[in-house]
Amino acid sequence: IARTLPAMARAEKLQKRAARHGFDWSEIGPVFDKLHEELDELKEAWQAAESGSGEHDAVEDEFGDLMFACVNLARFMKVNPEQALKRTNHKFDSRFRAIEQTLSRERRDMDTESLEALEAVWQAVKGVEKGSSGR
Repeated sequence: IARTLPAMARAEKLQKRAARHGFDWSEIGPVFDKLHEELDELKEAWQAAESGSGEHDAVEDEFGDLMFACVNLARFMKVNPEQALKRTNHKFDSRFRAIEQTLSRERRDMDTESLEALEAVWQAVKGVEKGSSGR
């Protein structure tokens, strides 16, 4: 498996190869468990690094493990992880631009708004999206 592949694509190919050799779960439940385990390990590594008793490299390692587990979950769900992330990037970008436009229309400055105020506009933008898509 080419080392020059983007990391997400390489992770998916590595997992598929391992699965072909029987190194895989037979159902999705343990994949969710692994995701939770990796998230807990990331949180522990982060807390240790923040307190000074751990290394930032451990945080990066655990973050990578979490992403690898997410790719595995995507594989089980037959979701293309790259496409899923692209869709989420597009959705976030659209919503963030809508927040900027809303605040501009209301002559409000994003840099001076509280996080709570920004979150309220975010939720309003999401509500408009859902209303227009029929969901």
